[in-house]
Amino acid sequence: MLSRTVLSGENIILGSFIDEDIKKIIEWHADEKIMRNLDALPVKPKKETEIKKWLDECPQDTFRFSLRLKEGNELIGYAELNGILWPHRTGWVTIAIADETKWGKGYGKEAMQCLIRYAFRELNLYRLQLTVFSYNTRAKALYESLGFLREGCYREFLERDGKRHDMYLYGLLRKEWKE
Repeated sequence: MLSRTVLSGENIILGSFIDEDIKKIIEWHADEKIMRNLDALPVKPKKETEIKKWLDECPQDTFRFSLRLKEGNELIGYAELNGILWPHRTGWVTIAIADETKWGKGYGKEAMQCLIRYAFRELNLYRLQLTVFSYNTRAKALYESLGFLREGCYREFLERDGKRHDMYLYGLLRKEWKE
């Protein structure tokens, strides 16, 4: 069964989730390497009911998309706009390429370009923001290549393996966006 296409780039599709995705998402949440880049909370495997709730109970200020390769329709991650403050036209961006074999191939950049275009053109947002942990150098390079500016630092925000790490705040304004 193919997911309904919402947005697409040259190699990827941002679309809806399907029931068959739940098993793969459960695997992602048990993968320490993936979750340590996405969440400050300790890695904790999720139950099927938790994943279903996350997929089914999407708040009105959230636009959540599956991230699939066009060729083969393989689920490799997800992308999300959330925390949207409609009166101020601001929102948060999250992206995850959860399949490590797909890292470094440009899929994240392509997905972010689609998500940014959707946010600014379709949702008419003015500002996008995100946070990233200081040790996630690949993500920082991606966001900066797309025009996001580092606007702040939550110093020594989290501790991992006995070391303190900062969390950076990045922002992108519509007028700064280069399509």
